[in-house]
Amino acid sequence: MDHSGHGMMMDLPPFTLGRGLEPSADTFFLIACLVGLALYAWGVIRLVRRGDRWPVGRTISFVVGVLTVALVMCTKLNDYGMVMFSVHMVQHMVISMLSPILLLLGAPTTLALRALPVAGRRRKGPREWLLMLLHSWYMRIVTHPAFTIPLFIASLYGLYFTPLFDFLMESTAGHILMMVHFLAVGVVFFWPIMGVDPGPHRPGYVMRMLELFAGMPFHAFFGIALMMGTTPMVSTFENPPASLGIDALSDQGAAGGIAWAFSEVPSVLVLLALLFQWYRSEARQARRSDRAADRDGDKELADYNAYLASLQARRP
Repeated sequence: MDHSGHGMMMDLPPFTLGRGLEPSADTFFLIACLVGLALYAWGVIRLVRRGDRWPVGRTISFVVGVLTVALVMCTKLNDYGMVMFSVHMVQHMVISMLSPILLLLGAPTTLALRALPVAGRRRKGPREWLLMLLHSWYMRIVTHPAFTIPLFIASLYGLYFTPLFDFLMESTAGHILMMVHFLAVGVVFFWPIMGVDPGPHRPGYVMRMLELFAGMPFHAFFGIALMMGTTPMVSTFENPPASLGIDALSDQGAAGGIAWAFSEVPSVLVLLALLFQWYRSEARQARRSDRAADRDGDKELADYNAYLASLQARRP
């Protein structure tokens, strides 16, 4: 990359991070991604061996979701994210708004419930503990929109517009905690909206759409605030390495544009998934109604016709 800043990010320019942070963070997320893929593969293999089917689309979605996490956290993109606000914002948006959607479409909780063995009557195994967690008061709180929407918003404004961001970026543990927080917030926000895995909060499709769009405008406002800023708002990115040849304020504007754009992309993806789920639900309901009509000779229609006939008979 040349010093004009117009080169491609193929190799790191000669700047020094000076924190010894990235290898530890990279290793943490790489191990987490590999463990996640291994557990998911174990579940799918277990189902297949006993003759059950698991949708290929779900597997692909989960794998791609894990790969998106690995892409932003286990590659040189993470190195640039430590010194460039725009690249960090790509990491944040992907790991909080794209990765959770893909992971949830993979239905890992449903897979776990189907793959884990049932424990004996006198003891509880992993499956029973998972069921207890899903039905706990804790899950009812953290998946309720009264909790998830404010948390979703606070993760932007409460982090970037306070000294908390700079504090977390100063240590390995803080950096990892922040990124895990972004992923967790995305998961609890989109979980009840996606409606693939079981959960304590499962509203109707219209309400899910309202929940989806309730938080998205705040992402747009956040991006606009960054783009309109006349001074750098985050101390961590005030003085980018000279070898990058970038201006801190211009880079902040780019970060704002990325945040603004990402308020639209996941919304469209989730909306399409919701419409598809709604269509399939209506189709299943129609098939159940048809089967019921076949069993009882369409008694409901016959009763309705009899009712119309009785109204006709009452006329003078």
